[in-house]
Amino acid sequence: MQSKQHVIELNLGISGKLKLWEKPQLYILGAQPMCTQLRGLSPGQIRLCQLYHDHMPSVGRGAHVGINECQWQFRHRRWNCSTIEGDSSVFGPILNIASREAAFTHAISAAGVVYAISRSCKDGALSSCSCSKALRPRELMRDWIWGGCGDNIEYGYKFAKYFVDTRERDKNHPRHSDELARMLMNLHNNEAGRKAVYNYAKIGCKCHGVSGSCSLRTCWQQLPKFREVGNRLKDRYDGAVEVRFNKRGTRLKRKHKKYNKPTKEDLMYLKESPDYCNRNAETGSLGTVSRECNKSSDGMDGCKLMCCGRGYNTFKRKLAERCHCKFHWCCYVKCKTCERIVDIHTLSISLAN
Repeated sequence: MQSKQHVIELNLGISGKLKLWEKPQLYILGAQPMCTQLRGLSPGQIRLCQLYHDHMPSVGRGAHVGINECQWQFRHRRWNCSTIEGDSSVFGPILNIASREAAFTHAISAAGVVYAISRSCKDGALSSCSCSKALRPRELMRDWIWGGCGDNIEYGYKFAKYFVDTRERDKNHPRHSDELARMLMNLHNNEAGRKAVYNYAKIGCKCHGVSGSCSLRTCWQQLPKFREVGNRLKDRYDGAVEVRFNKRGTRLKRKHKKYNKPTKEDLMYLKESPDYCNRNAETGSLGTVSRECNKSSDGMDGCKLMCCGRGYNTFKRKLAERCHCKFHWCCYVKCKTCERIVDIHTLSISLAN
């Protein structure tokens, strides 16, 4: 009996899709045909895949991490980072709009690749990298040892830059063209995602000493938690900068001078987002119908904003929870099951377009 196959998809550009576990037999060492059978790769990415085919499972894991984080960060927003089954761009037509949402998906995907490749180097899963060779931080205590096997964030950043950005750089576009503007936007947001990991590396330490006195420590470079990466990019999403071409039509600049110039860590976008209130096949919006909302909240998860003026329905739901837990010697915890009734609020049917 064949085991269930998992499909991991990654937005590598405007439309990119990697079915990295669809044909696991292609991962045999030296199996070059794998790369040509992955849908959505650009010619340059196919060449990189053939050179670094053992990296592709890590790229897929990075995609999975990025998609999950995107959906967690936007779980209470009208657009909740939904993926579209069978769509070559993973997130659907919404990526055709050069909006804040497209900016975030590019950034979080690129960050996921950096994260997964860096960790795979540390774990010894890749042939061309190993533990981090980062220099000893100046602020580290003089008596502490800089060693161990740290996450190779330098290599992860470098590989992600080559692999993800190659899709954008495979084609040349004329000045002032929409295609060039979108390419420049994507490249900038890819870099912002990578910087959200690379610039915030941490130091992990292990204590040594008699009876855990921690008189001596061995320290190494460590990836930040990916939730921290997601939080950082979500803040960048909220403060994203609208941009347009410069006079020469070769670079992007801020559209409104009253806002600060975007840094390499900021996100940028070209077009305003749709409202995502109703299902719209053209924009890729799934709408907010039947989504749950928080009646008592004035925030983005509140029924007032989430419902787009349509109102909401309320029904009762019975919840079963563990309660009155007690520790028994030795050694287990015994709990009772308590039931409670809660009000659930869901959004009403959509307005007519």
